[in-house]
Amino acid sequence: QVQLVESGGGAVQAGGSLRLSCAASGSSFSINSVGWYRQAPGEQRDLVARVTSGGMKNYADSVKGRFTIPRDNAKNTVYLQMNSLKPEDTAVYYCNADGLYRSDTKYYPFNSWGQGTQVTVSS
Repeated sequence: QVQLVESGGGAVQAGGSLRLSCAASGSSFSINSVGWYRQAPGEQRDLVARVTSGGMKNYADSVKGRFTIPRDNAKNTVYLQMNSLKPEDTAVYYCNADGLYRSDTKYYPFNSWGQGTQVTVSS
């Protein structure tokens, strides 16, 4: 299918910034949308931001005005630019992508997750 590799996590002080990267690779495929999710210990995995192939973007209310999800189509990479970070942003962040991949002469749906990257924000 499609593999997603994440990078850019780390520790930062409140008010600081981090930029996460998600690079997609694999056989012939097309992506419908790419999203960022986060999961804190003992909590559900929640949507942070998502972008469609057409450029439509949406953000969780908790991150609107602070996070953006820019794209670099030439590098097959999406980013999560996180500004004005708060301690409550501390979580493992996961990249997710869905779309179609080609095997032989047929197309199949895929839904892939990255390995996760830790973001820790301290006061």
